[in-house]
Amino acid sequence: MRKEYPEKVYLVGAGPGDPGLMSVKGLAVLREADVVVYDALAGDAVLGWIPEGARRIDVGKRSGRHSCSQEQINEILCREGRRGGTVVRLKGGDPFVFGRGGEEAGALHEAGIPFEAVPGVTSATAVLAYAGIPATHRGVSSSLHVMTGRRRDGEADPTDYEALVRAGGTDIFLMGVSEAKRICQGLLQAGMERTVPAAFIQEGTTASQKTVISTLEHVVRDAERAGIHAPAILAVGEACAMRKACAWAEARPLHGARIIVTRPRGRADRMASLLRADGAEVLSLPAIQTKRRRGEQEKAALSRVLLRLSEFDWLVFTSPSGAAYFFDEMRERRMDLRVLNGRRIAVIGPATGEEFEKRGIFPDYMPSCYYARDLGEGLCKEASPGSRILLLRAGEGSEALTEALTHGGLAYEDAALYDTRTAPTPPVLERACALLREGRVDFVTFTSASTVRGFLEMTEGTARGFTAVCIGEETARAAKAAGMEAVCSEVPGVESMTACIKERFCRKGL
Repeated sequence: MRKEYPEKVYLVGAGPGDPGLMSVKGLAVLREADVVVYDALAGDAVLGWIPEGARRIDVGKRSGRHSCSQEQINEILCREGRRGGTVVRLKGGDPFVFGRGGEEAGALHEAGIPFEAVPGVTSATAVLAYAGIPATHRGVSSSLHVMTGRRRDGEADPTDYEALVRAGGTDIFLMGVSEAKRICQGLLQAGMERTVPAAFIQEGTTASQKTVISTLEHVVRDAERAGIHAPAILAVGEACAMRKACAWAEARPLHGARIIVTRPRGRADRMASLLRADGAEVLSLPAIQTKRRRGEQEKAALSRVLLRLSEFDWLVFTSPSGAAYFFDEMRERRMDLRVLNGRRIAVIGPATGEEFEKRGIFPDYMPSCYYARDLGEGLCKEASPGSRILLLRAGEGSEALTEALTHGGLAYEDAALYDTRTAPTPPVLERACALLREGRVDFVTFTSASTVRGFLEMTEGTARGFTAVCIGEETARAAKAAGMEAVCSEVPGVESMTACIKERFCRKGL
C-alpha cells in the first residue's frame, strides 16, 4: 500500500495526554510508522495507536527508570533516519514548546536527513482549559506568558519577574513543581500582589488530573497539602479565578476513572469513544487477536464449504470478526453476493448484524438476548425441521450454541473462518501492568472468555483491585474463576457495558 506521507523523520507532538487532543495529521503519520521513538509523556492511550508491525524504541523515563540523554536520542533519530522508512519521534505536547524538538531537528539537519515537524497541542494551554482556566479572558487577562520552571544546576534564575509583573496577564510555568517556591517568591519580590489567584494542575487532561486553586502567597503550601507532584503546571494570574464558572472536565460522569479495554485492535474504538466522551481515561490493551485461517489445508477445507453454500438453509454468524472474514473470503474467491440468495442469515447481536447491513443484507434472525445459547435455542424455534445449518465462526466456538442446536434436533456443520489467540505485546503493556499493580485501574472490560484468558496471560495473572465489566454471563464466569470481582452488563453490547461502568462508578463515589 502506498503511503500518504513520504519516508522521513517526523517530529510529532502527541498532545498533553488526552488522545483526543492529538492532531489528525499526527495520528495519520503515526499509523504509517515503521519505527516509533517515544517517551513517557507521549500519553498511554496514544501509545496504543502505534502500529503492530512498527519497531518501538522507548527513550523515556518513568518511575525512576533510566532514560536516554538528548544526545543519545539525537543519535538514535539520525541512525534510524539513515536506514529509511517512516520514523516517528513521538513527543508529549508540542515538539517545539519546551520539547527539545529544535535540538532534534538541528541534529537531523546537520546529518542531512529529511524531517518534518507535526505540531501538537501544548499543555501550556490545554491543561489550563481542562482545569477551567482560560489563559486569556477579556477584561481579566489580555496576554499569556509560557516559561519552563526548570533550570540547570547552579544556573541563575533566568526569569525576569519584574517584566512579568508589569505585563500582567497569565503566567504559565511548565515543569514547575520543584521550583515553585522560588518562582512565587520571585513574583512577590517583583511586586505582584499576594492575593493574586494561582493554581497548580497535576497530570492535566488525564484521569489523575488534580487542580488546586489558591493565591500566589499560599499556592505552594496548599499544593503540598494536596499532594501535588510532577508533572504539574503552575499558573498565576486573575484568570485562575475563572475556574468556578469555566470548569467542565471534572464534572463529567467518568472523570477520574481509568479503564482498560481488552477488545482486539479495530474493535475497541466504539467502546473507547463512549468512555472517553464521559471523561474516562482509556488504555487499549488488546488481549486477543483474530487471524484468518491461512494454512493450505485449512483454506482448501473452507473453499469446499463455501462452494456448497447453496446446500444450506441457514448461515449463522457469532461475531463481527467472523462476518467480516466471511466477506473477505468471498471477495478473494470472486464469489458474487448473489450466491446468498435463498440463504437465511442468523447473527448473535447488533454488531454482527451491522457487518451485513452495511453491505445491504439484513439478517433474518437475531435473538433478543445476545448469547450463544439463546442464538441456538432461537434457531431451533425459527428454523423448519430438517433445516441445514452452517456455523461460520472461530475455530474454538462456544459449545453452548452447538449444544442448543443438538438438543433442539437441528443438524449443523461447523466451519472455522479464523482463530483467536493472545495478542502480541502492545507498547502500553508495561505501563498498564504498573498501573494495575499500584491499584490505579478502576475497570477492565472483557467481551469474551478468551479476552479474560489473554489478559491474564499478558499480565501474568497478578492484576487485582479493579472491577471486571463483562459482556455476558460466560465471560463473567471466566473472570470470577480467575478471582476477579466481576459484573455483567444488562445487555451484551458496548453501550450497556458503558452504562454499567457509569452506574458503578457513580454509586461508589469514585
